[in-house]
This record gives sequence, structure tokens and C-alpha cells, in this order.
Amino acid sequence: MKIIVTGGGGFLGSRVIQALLDGKDAGTGAVEFDQVVSLDLAECPVADSRVASVKGSIGDAELLHEIVTEDTVGIFHLAAVLSGGSEDDFDLAMNVNVDGTRALLEAARGIRNTPRFVFTSSLAVFGGEMPDSVPENMATQPESTYGMVKSIGELLVNEYTRKGFIDGRICRLPTISVRPGKPNSAASSFASSIIREPMNGMKSVCPVPVDTKLWLSSPNAAVTNLVHAFEIDGENIGGWRVLNVPGLSVTAGEMLESLTRVAGQSARDLVGIDYDAKIDSIVGSWPGAFDVERTRSLGFVSDTDFDQVVQQYRDDFIAG
Repeated sequence: MKIIVTGGGGFLGSRVIQALLDGKDAGTGAVEFDQVVSLDLAECPVADSRVASVKGSIGDAELLHEIVTEDTVGIFHLAAVLSGGSEDDFDLAMNVNVDGTRALLEAARGIRNTPRFVFTSSLAVFGGEMPDSVPENMATQPESTYGMVKSIGELLVNEYTRKGFIDGRICRLPTISVRPGKPNSAASSFASSIIREPMNGMKSVCPVPVDTKLWLSSPNAAVTNLVHAFEIDGENIGGWRVLNVPGLSVTAGEMLESLTRVAGQSARDLVGIDYDAKIDSIVGSWPGAFDVERTRSLGFVSDTDFDQVVQQYRDDFIAG
């Protein structure tokens, strides 16, 4: 029995794979499996005999049907063209994020055991006038290409679940901060770089007003919640499979205050303010807080505060 992780060669996908293996080793996993298959354009970095790394595109329908076989018990669909890349290349966003998602769903539809299907969505599906705290039943109104394609993905996963083709779980993830490595094509990439770069002695810039409110999660909390979404009983979620994953509501200015407390004034001095209207138009349309009472009742978790998030990055990727 196997679990497939699209985007398994990336930072978040590889950590999901490792968490699944750790759960299996500890005997805490709720779903039995023998193998994890990573599908990505890059090699999966997890070195384990139970991990098979397949290099290929989510847009390759023939490849998907080869990988998604009768012994597939679960799928994590993390692969996507991110927000900045989607805005710059509409056709690529449609091909990967819409056509690729549907092709994966069709492959899953063809097997008999109704696999669990975790789809990572985004708070970018929202826009327009929003309440201070966004409920799960609020209609989507995306103001970016990325938000639009993710909104389509949500509807597809819900419909394939309603028809009994899959057992879907849609996780609207907060922006992940702090990611290690280099900036990516996400419009929200600065949410990591204004912490990561100064903590590594490099300059960075904040491209949005410091009072911009962001909905954030550490990598550890995000991975914990994705695995939890996979393992809980689908009947506990209900018919509408969208889950507002818990996060922290903080402003860019509060993030910089946390940086100062954890890493000192010298690190804070490396961050300048350089307004970027394009980035602000995308990120500024996203909500800064969500109603997560129901998801918390289902066992989903969040970080305590953003100081803890900065400390987590320091401990995991700098210390030692």
C-alpha cells in the first residue's frame, strides 16, 4: 500500500514524507502503508528505502495513471505554480494548477479503494470586502490568478468527494514562515526572507506596509496539520471538505519586532522597507485572520506566537 506526495521534492513535501515515515515507525499513523512515492520535477531528498522518487510533471496524465494504482491509499497534492509565478504566466498556472489537479483526481477516480486526498489550498482564494475573521463558509472571491486556480481546485476536490471518487480534505494553509533556503516565486516569499536573511547576516526588504496583517504558520505546524488532515476520519469533517488551518495573525511590523527580540537589533537593521505595489496588490487582498474554532476542535494546532516561530527557524536551521 502506498501514499503519493506531489511536490515531494520540495521543502514542505519532503517534510510531509518524513513525518509520515516517522509516524509509521512510532506506530502512531492512522493509515497503513508500505511505500511513499514522491512525484516532482526534483529528486526527493528523503533518504529511505520506503521512498520512491519519480521525476515528472503533474501535467503528465499518462504518468499519473502509471503512478496512481490500486494499492494507493492516499494522495497529498502539494505541487503547484505559486502566486507570483501564476500571476506572471496564466497559461502555466492553468496547465499545472487546474489541468494537473483534475488529471490527478481522474487518476484517483479510477481506483476502487477511494483514497484519501489532501489538497493544499490557500488564503489567496479570498478577496474583496472581508470580515475581521474569515469563516469557512465564506464565498471565495480571488483577486489573483493563483487564488482563482486554487478556488477551482477546492471545488473539484469537493465535487470528486461528493461523488464518492475520493475522500478529500482541503487545507487552506497559512503562509509558511520561516522557510529555509532561497526566496521562491510566491508573492508572500518576503514573509520568510525578512526573517531568514537577516538571521543569516544578509540584507532584506519588506515590500508591504508594516501594518499589513498576515496569516502565518511555521513549517512544523503546517506539516503536523497536513498529516493530521490525512489521518482524521472524513466523516468528522462533513460534506464540505474545506478546512481553515490554524495560524497566527501578525503584522509585518510585529514580525520585525519578533526578529529584534530573538536575533537582536543588528539583525533588524538589515531589513529595509521598499514598497512593491505588485506584491502588495496580491498579498494585501488576502485575509489576515480566520475563524478556526471548528478546526481546533478537530485537533488541528497552531504556533503559540511568532517569537516561537523565529526561534524554531534559529534552532532548526542556524544553531549548531
